[in-house]
Amino acid sequence: MLLDVPRSGIDLRGSVHRIAALGRHNLILRLRDPGQMISYVAMPMVLMLVLRPLYVKALDAGATQVATGLMVMFSVFAISLAGNAILSERTWRTWDRLRVSRAPAAELLIGKTLPLFVVMVTQQSILLVYGCLAIGLPVPPNPLVVLMSIVIWAFALLAIGAALATIVRSHGELSVISDVGALTLSSLGGALVPLSLMPEWAQTVAPASPGYWALTMMQAAVAGDLAGTMRPAAVLLAIGVLAGAFAARRLARGWGRGGLM
Repeated sequence: MLLDVPRSGIDLRGSVHRIAALGRHNLILRLRDPGQMISYVAMPMVLMLVLRPLYVKALDAGATQVATGLMVMFSVFAISLAGNAILSERTWRTWDRLRVSRAPAAELLIGKTLPLFVVMVTQQSILLVYGCLAIGLPVPPNPLVVLMSIVIWAFALLAIGAALATIVRSHGELSVISDVGALTLSSLGGALVPLSLMPEWAQTVAPASPGYWALTMMQAAVAGDLAGTMRPAAVLLAIGVLAGAFAARRLARGWGRGGLM
């Protein structure tokens, strides 16, 4: 098997082969059950159309608020996708087999989440284009800045989802944490209502939410404000690195093994 290629020193080629093998396997699993991801694209599209008149009438930048807000909100729900990709292996009692292969914890995480990373970047890109065509979202003057923002946000979300998968003990527990957390983080971040219209206490705690930084970054990127994009991007990168390192450490120490279920 590709996962069993012996390691000697820095085996970059072997690492790429192992990650590719895991990635192909998880891509097949995702393509066989695309319903959840399709819903995370279809639902925000419908809500954008329904809520657009209200936001445009109430806010000066109503189209930007409704498009970017729903993009962020429904991307947060995808945390459960990353968590389930790892948790399913534990449920199937196959995670221990992966752990005893030549692939270290970091490679296992990358291989499990890489297909989801592509899916999430595609989801956000589709919603952005849809927002420009159907909602009246201004066409970003610098698409590369927007793409960078989407990539960073997807990385942070997948790292958080992977970290959650090493803590929870069941799919139900993961679902509750992901769904409640998604609504809380995105709402506090200003995805549904601009921060200026929220209670003072909500404005105070908003920076503690990754959704706040994601929305700030996305709106700055859409406006072509590179300087305004960099700070929230750095915060989200730090969150992703910390969450990913936490997940890799727990898996390397055996805390993600099937026997803990």
